Amino acid sequence: MKQIETKSSLLALSPLAVFLCMYLLTSIILQDFYKIPITVAFLTSAVFAIAITRHKTLDERIKLFSAGAGNQTMMLMMWIFILAGAFAGAAKSMGAIDATVNFTLRIMPDNMLLPGLFLASCFISLAIGTSVGTTVALTPVAAGIAAETGASLPMIVATVVGGAFFGDNLSFISDTTIIATQTQGCKMRDKFKVNFRIVMPAAIIVMIAYIVLGLDIHSPQQIPDVKWLNIIPYLTVLITVIFGVNVMIVLFLGIILTGVIGLITGQFTVFSWFSSMGDGILGMSELIIVTLLAGGMLELIRYNGGIEFITRFLLKHVNSKRGAEMCIAVLVIIANMCTANNTVAVITTGPIARNIATKFNVDPRRSASILDTFSCFTQGLIPYGAQLLMASKLAEISPISIMGYLYYPMCMGFVAFLAIIFRYPRKYSA
Repeated sequence: MKQIETKSSLLALSPLAVFLCMYLLTSIILQDFYKIPITVAFLTSAVFAIAITRHKTLDERIKLFSAGAGNQTMMLMMWIFILAGAFAGAAKSMGAIDATVNFTLRIMPDNMLLPGLFLASCFISLAIGTSVGTTVALTPVAAGIAAETGASLPMIVATVVGGAFFGDNLSFISDTTIIATQTQGCKMRDKFKVNFRIVMPAAIIVMIAYIVLGLDIHSPQQIPDVKWLNIIPYLTVLITVIFGVNVMIVLFLGIILTGVIGLITGQFTVFSWFSSMGDGILGMSELIIVTLLAGGMLELIRYNGGIEFITRFLLKHVNSKRGAEMCIAVLVIIANMCTANNTVAVITTGPIARNIATKFNVDPRRSASILDTFSCFTQGLIPYGAQLLMASKLAEISPISIMGYLYYPMCMGFVAFLAIIFRYPRKYSA
């Protein structure tokens, strides 16, 4: 049985190809990203993954699929989705989003909304170390700003998502940073020095782009008065998140505050508060279904040898230090595409990357940086990743519509590839 589970198989990757062709390629050809629901695309690829799994009965295949759908990481995401939905529904019902949007429009200089949102997202994600938490906290505010200013909603949301990956990649408390440094055997501060030099040029380029793009985005001439009491739930969420409080505790606290303030101000009754939370949770149902189907499908891909096939294929073509670094980058990119989770991708490829780095004398600080950077680059662009799915659900738009505006993840990946090609920074590439 062990031999079967570690085999190498190109066929194992075919469910991912089925999903990409059915959802992404078809949507592009038809120029309609709502034509095929993402849930149907994932259901089709999940059924295909079960069908091609060999050496197991149907019951065993379904159990394996269920184990992937219900693993610890997936269940944690479920909790976050449910609490985020409840908070978003309650906050919208009691006026917290409108009040926070009006407050943001008042304090941000005119023509600086885009770079201001990007900086805020970078700062918060750097402080809390999670792109999901940052996306949950800022996306509703970004959507509200887009509605008030007439700016492109996908672009505004993408600004928040892109900044969220800046911190996810660099933060000392980010799970990808911790795992990357531990698997490669280096200190976090040393990895940070390498990583910072690679991604900071990308952040500066994107910041300049946002300044230019934001010149035509003006705050409304008439901004409604700020209902200061209604801001408290969002300010509390942002402040507690910055101080590193667990995201589930943060969201639960936000839910309680929306109820207390909403009842005090007469925005709703106890039962309408419950109803708004229920509506918010139901609004997350598609996201929850997609995550469960993806988790099960991707577990079957791993079981059938998809990751093993990629690893063996790449190692056949490595004969230099630059090639080894590129191999690590491509390995974590494909693993991330197959797992839809940058943390899981780094966990999966970390030990393999260390063996490659050791064999070709790649500095562990550099291999850790490559792992983390390219996992965040990939996670920031796949339409079925938790961050894009969460952002699209909160903003009520298609995840595909956001992808074209994800300037920071694109630029980060491009600069990181150039860093490998041109051996930058030289100090860690000798």
